[in-house]
Amino acid sequence: MELKDIQRELPEFKEKIDLVGVKNICAPIRIKDRANKVQNTVAKIEMSVCLPHHQRGTHMSRFTEQLHLSERTLSYKTLKKTLEDLQKILHADSSFIIVRFPYFIKKTAPVSKSKSLMNYDVEFTGRLKDGKFLFTLTVKVPVMTLCPCSKEISESGAHNQRAFVTISIDTNSFVWIEDLVKLAENSASAPLYMTLKRPDEKFITELSYNNPRFVEDVVRKVADGLKGICKIRRFRVEVESQESIHNHSAYAFIEYEKE
Repeated sequence: MELKDIQRELPEFKEKIDLVGVKNICAPIRIKDRANKVQNTVAKIEMSVCLPHHQRGTHMSRFTEQLHLSERTLSYKTLKKTLEDLQKILHADSSFIIVRFPYFIKKTAPVSKSKSLMNYDVEFTGRLKDGKFLFTLTVKVPVMTLCPCSKEISESGAHNQRAFVTISIDTNSFVWIEDLVKLAENSASAPLYMTLKRPDEKFITELSYNNPRFVEDVVRKVADGLKGICKIRRFRVEVESQESIHNHSAYAFIEYEKE
């Protein structure tokens, strides 16, 4: 017996819906890893399409079906293919996907050489419309900043705090997550580590003291580094410092698009 396709009915209100789909799908994924070739992690995924004014609903099961049919390592190319397949099976003229996941990089402490994994929040966003694919890679990197003003005016010490550098790039080719993390960490007063022994703590404390940075300094340094990466056509950088002597955060933002 053929079941009636209610989704194909005419809607009561004939309005186009910009995005309709599913959110909070939890799924295992594979990501390219510079050190180990491939890294397995778990993602939260959103998938959606544009729904025309003459169609009552979309077929929600086809989103998850398509996701689990795709057993590929997630990248710029495979994300585009997933969106192309979504448009085809759902007869849509645009499709959209967000994949959020933790990415792990093994780091070595500066003095003790202790090894540990640092996690970074990463997001892949893809949009396909009128045959044009837009891919955005976002990485959020925790770092340490030390206030230049505090160092200058204090007889001893200076306030320091954890800060977050968020880099979003629009690109038409592959860019290593590791390169963006390294750029963010090298632009701050000091990087963070999961495991530090006492000699390492001494090293990081003194490194940050000798390398004071305002959020303005950090965001400018990151932006300067991104301009030198030819694969990036547009980027956004924000730095938020969770101040240790204020009940607020310091914030800076730069957006840039190549001509």
